[in-house]
Amino acid sequence: MTVVNYKLETFEGPLDLLLHLIDKAEIDIQDIPISDITDQYMAFLHSMQELELDITSEFLVMAATLLSIKSKLLLPKPPVMEYDDLDFYEEEDYDPREELVRKLVEYRKYKGIARHLSEREWERSLIYGKEPEDLSAFLPTEPANPVHGLHASDLVAAFQRALRKAERRTTVTRVHRDEISVKDRIRQVIGALEMLGNGGRLLFSKLMHEDMYRHEVVVTFLAILELMKMKQIFCYQEKLFDDIVMEWRGDLRVNGLSEAEINY
Repeated sequence: MTVVNYKLETFEGPLDLLLHLIDKAEIDIQDIPISDITDQYMAFLHSMQELELDITSEFLVMAATLLSIKSKLLLPKPPVMEYDDLDFYEEEDYDPREELVRKLVEYRKYKGIARHLSEREWERSLIYGKEPEDLSAFLPTEPANPVHGLHASDLVAAFQRALRKAERRTTVTRVHRDEISVKDRIRQVIGALEMLGNGGRLLFSKLMHEDMYRHEVVVTFLAILELMKMKQIFCYQEKLFDDIVMEWRGDLRVNGLSEAEINY
């Protein structure tokens, strides 16, 4: 006779005990040898009785369930019955262990989750936090109030003194800019060209200098366009982006330009 020795452990319920027996036997939970597991389960219950340990009703209900499944597997399948050319028989794929296997799979799943949460709890227990401290001593100090001890009358008097000082030193300066018209610039350009004589050439850059304002450059350019329109000068470039060359034709004298001929 084979003697089975058990080291009794604490189990949370009959499903926990069944999983322990299945894992110990290293069998597939989907194909439980119900006869062997039932025998081991009953042997464990007898051991608990011998040690005068209380056996809860849940363990006894599981024992009855295992014995019922074992008996169903031992009984032969009922024969096929024919009635009105129809066959009525139990399904061939029916397995009395199916309900028990489903419960064991679900229990193993939740037991694994509980084990994972327990490990996380243990890891978190290794982390120690520091109690909050009073850090008000490290806060920046507020700057002193610059008007502490002063009254509203003192502030009004200081404001009035500041206004009187501002009135004495306030000066207004007007800047007048010398304006030049297109007419005057036309006469200046023609004067520079007449000095070169008929056919004389003058570069546009020669009419410019570094101290010229923007409006003077624009007026000079408009004067050249107006002279080209009056056919007093001929402008061209030797190459792209080169300096503009102005050639004096000398058809009219400077003094001969009337106000009607100059549109500006």
